[in-house]
Amino acid sequence: MAFHRSFRSQSALTQGSSMPEKTTEEPLPSKVAQSTVTCFYQTNVAGYWRNLSVLWCKNLMNHSLHITVDSVGGDLHYSCKIDVKPWHFWSKKGYKTFEVDGNRVEVYWDLRSAKFSGSPEPISDYYVALVSDDEVVLLLGDYKKKAYKRTKSRPALVEAMLLVKKENVFAKKSFATKARFDENRKESDIVVDSSTSDPNDPEMWISIDGIVLIHVKNLQWKFRGNQTVMVNKQPVQVFWDVHDWLFSGSGTGPALFIFKPEAECEKESSAVEGCESDVSSVGYYSTLNTATLEFCLVLYAYKLE
Repeated sequence: MAFHRSFRSQSALTQGSSMPEKTTEEPLPSKVAQSTVTCFYQTNVAGYWRNLSVLWCKNLMNHSLHITVDSVGGDLHYSCKIDVKPWHFWSKKGYKTFEVDGNRVEVYWDLRSAKFSGSPEPISDYYVALVSDDEVVLLLGDYKKKAYKRTKSRPALVEAMLLVKKENVFAKKSFATKARFDENRKESDIVVDSSTSDPNDPEMWISIDGIVLIHVKNLQWKFRGNQTVMVNKQPVQVFWDVHDWLFSGSGTGPALFIFKPEAECEKESSAVEGCESDVSSVGYYSTLNTATLEFCLVLYAYKLE
């Protein structure tokens, strides 16, 4: 079960000069046992709407951040690496430049006070700012005023759009992440709990903001499925595939979970081919107004012994 999204770059200014050679500081991390959070954006860099990815990566040896910007044609990419926890404390605040299609792009960051909570992505007290044409085209973190003061750049006329968040999580029974399903409220806490030690009676619970919205019994028969839940009056499609948890032999393969907000309160009877469909809507509500984002959360959950 996989989701594919194609992005087309749009021209905002005149066509630039010929395409430069591919420039990459070093290869991105290989697929080893490590926690990662990857966010895919569209934003205006060097006069064009481009695909941009932000990868937070952590394992026993390294903790790093990789920012990658696609060329206009999408054939080349340009990346910048930042060490989240370098040997020297002063290096947690820094500045780098790189070129995208011959145009200067600047990256500013301050991770000296960054707070973490299990994920390689900080939860507060930091900023990472990407500057192009004197505009902050991407701003991560909650130290926004400090970022604008340091970069001496204006906010972008159109903010970067987060399209996909993909995360690898390692745990024994409980897998936690965060996602923002609408623009007008804070991120929601998402937790997947499982009980698969008894092969005759495996179960799974999916909760959002502390409320269990999906409870799957007889998981050995319902290891793939989908269901619509309501999160603050926002319908969210939840897909799951936990086959590898139960039937991969070693049990080391990941389970896949996808959370995708819907534009309207319409229930789909068969959203994923080969998946069982259970579209009863359950959820909770608030008085906040909601706004749908073209957003998708993809969670890979790896069980530890």
